[in-house]
Amino acid sequence: MSRDKHLPLTETVYYILLALAEPAHGYLILQKVEELSRGQVRMAAGTLYGAIDNLVKLKWIEPVATADSRRKVYAMTAQGREILRLDYERMNQMRNVTRDIMSWD
Repeated sequence: MSRDKHLPLTETVYYILLALAEPAHGYLILQKVEELSRGQVRMAAGTLYGAIDNLVKLKWIEPVATADSRRKVYAMTAQGREILRLDYERMNQMRNVTRDIMSWD
């Protein structure tokens, strides 16, 4: 089985997708990424919106309708969930091999 050309995901993209497990607007995505990464990933708004544009083009996320017209809300697509799952499995396999070779628990 060949690996998807988009893998591995960057840490930022991984956390953005994970933050969109439920629909969210930009500022909430920034907050969730920082929370999920335990403060290790902090983005400026410009960086986030550039990433959002790319993820929309890749069809990994999409804008969704909302009652508040002042905020754009995004949700992860099925394709986005699949790429997140594939990267999770890739990292898990690396973790397991490393644990086995290094005898770490």
